[in-house]
Amino acid sequence: MPFRTALILMLAPCLTALAGTPPPGTINIPDLVEKVDKGVVNIQAVTLIRERFADPLAEQFFFQFYGVPRERVRKQPSLGSGFVIDENGFILTNNHVVERASEVEVFFNDGKRTSLKAKIIGTDKKSDIALLQVKPGSHLQPMELGNSDLVKVGESVIAIGNPFGLSHTVTAGIISAKNRVIGQGPFDNFLQTDASINPGNSGGPLFNAKGEVIGINTAI
Repeated sequence: MPFRTALILMLAPCLTALAGTPPPGTINIPDLVEKVDKGVVNIQAVTLIRERFADPLAEQFFFQFYGVPRERVRKQPSLGSGFVIDENGFILTNNHVVERASEVEVFFNDGKRTSLKAKIIGTDKKSDIALLQVKPGSHLQPMELGNSDLVKVGESVIAIGNPFGLSHTVTAGIISAKNRVIGQGPFDNFLQTDASINPGNSGGPLFNAKGEVIGINTAI
């Protein structure tokens, strides 16, 4: 299955203190992080939530009589990750990171703390993929896409993302299994890794030892 149809990963939680640590000598983590880190972005999406203050029977009396608004609008933020795929400003992430969002802001690790508003170009709920675009510039470092067909169980990998809002957090592990089915729709065919994944990692890349993106971190 080519990368384009295997972007979603099913990521197992880290259960022991040693889980997520690749065998010695299999991957040079510091050099790999230095190579790819600037292509990983943090994403903050804001969704407008409308809330009614009362049930329809009560509101007709209280809200019409006193002139009080029947509902309020509040902003609900969500955090996620993503990665740059070309010099035109296109970024891949998970659909569930930006679904129904009214605003999307992307933060870059370019040494200038650059943040840009992003446009949602397209989404696919079935494969949980979203394509964003920001203004081109020096803040972009496109990532090289790998081939998930070539991934082997036991292969060392690293994940970079924005767990709990802690930007550019690096975790390491191995591919624990391939072709996992977890009941997530027609494209239910996941990679599994023991690299530590938490809320906020969604949409971020999983890298092989060459620095190629072999999947998108999607589920814990």
